[in-house]
Order: sequence, then structure tokens, then C-alpha cells
Amino acid sequence: MSKSTESLVIGGVPRADLLPLEIRAVHRGKRGMRSMIYATLGVVLLVFVATGTSFYFALTAQIQLQAEQNRTAELLLEQQKYADVRVVQDALATVKAGQMVGSATEIDWKAYIDQIEATLPPNVLVVEIAIDGASPLVDYGQPSAPLQGMRVATLTFGAATVALPDTDAWLVALSKLPGYTDANPDSITLEEETGLYKTVVTMHIGEGAWSQRYVPEDQKVDPNAEADGEVDADADDSGDAANGEGGE
Repeated sequence: MSKSTESLVIGGVPRADLLPLEIRAVHRGKRGMRSMIYATLGVVLLVFVATGTSFYFALTAQIQLQAEQNRTAELLLEQQKYADVRVVQDALATVKAGQMVGSATEIDWKAYIDQIEATLPPNVLVVEIAIDGASPLVDYGQPSAPLQGMRVATLTFGAATVALPDTDAWLVALSKLPGYTDANPDSITLEEETGLYKTVVTMHIGEGAWSQRYVPEDQKVDPNAEADGEVDADADDSGDAANGEGGE
């Protein structure tokens, strides 16, 4: 084994730092200045990019707004082409509304009188009729006495018969008419000249008799259903009363 020997180098390249400290400080200041300039340029660049992006989005929004405004103007122009149609439609709607209001209390009296004559016996002749009906502008007068039904019209008719009439059967038949509220025979007199019995009957009529001529089909009220409900209610009341008497 050989032992390594250390060699001592005597001499070398002489080096001396004769640069003043002030100059080194200036160099360090320049490097710092360059760093600040680069940082400032970066910030300016970021601001420029952000400003450009905002301007782009603002410009895009403005273009879209202008396009929508142009579209709105085109639609308004299209609507003006059909202005006359809208006027006609509004006029028709006004007429329909007026028809519904004007006919709200309308009763087809010819058809109703025909139904009255159909319910009476064949040997009964209706000789006179007086009608007092409601108005769309004024409410019909209602009875002040208790146990009297609401009415929208009053019909009084005179009927002539050869024999003494069975008014009870008449009233039962009349009760099946739509809108029937109540009816009463006012008088029965024998006319000596003709030998006929004249019976005067006053009949009160409710909303079920309204013709509903201008009411849409899906909004019409069925007077028969209403009458059936009243009959069922009367039957239930009668049954309850009978059960109560049986329990006693």
C-alpha cells in the first residue's frame, strides 16, 4: 500500500476586489429597479387583459341588446299589421259580454208557457197570462214573509174548464217545471155567460227557468239537477221526521 502525499501549491493567480462598495450598491439598486419595472409591466398587462375582457363582454351584451331591440321593433310592426283584427276581437268580446249581461235574467216565455199548457189536463184552456220578470239592472223584489222561496219572475195565468178544476193536481204538475218556486190558485169563478169555470193561478219562478242563451255550454247550470236535489232534500227531511215519530 502506498500512502498518498499532500502537495502544497505555492503561489497562484492573484485576485483583488478593488470595486468600491458604492458601485456594488448601485448594481444591486439597478437589479431591484429592473424587478420593479418587470412587476409593474406585469400588473399593467393584467389590467390591460382585464379591461379588454370587460370591454369584450360589454360589447357582446350591447350587441345582444341591440338585436333584441330590433326583434321587438319587428314584432311591434307585425302587431300593427293585425291592429284591425284586434279591434274586431275586442268589439266581439264586448258584444258577447253585453249579450251575457242583457240576457242574464232572460226567460223563454213562449217555451215556458207551452210547458205550462202541456202539464195541464187536455180539457184546460189558458185564456190569459200576465208576466212580471226581473231586469238585468234591477233586482227582483223578494217576499218578506217567511217560508217563501226566492223568485226572479211571477207568472199569473187564467184557465177555463167545463167542470170544477182539480187545482191540487194542477199544482203538482206545475211543480215539475224548471225554476218552479211555488204556485197558488187565487180564485175560481163560474162565468154565467159561457158556463165555464175560470181559475186564476199565480206562479213564482226561480233562477232555474233562465234560458242561459249566451252562456257557454260548459258553464250552464242544469235546472233539472237543481230541482232533483231539492226533491231529494225534501224526501230526506220527510224520512227523518218519520223516523223520529217512529222512535217516539
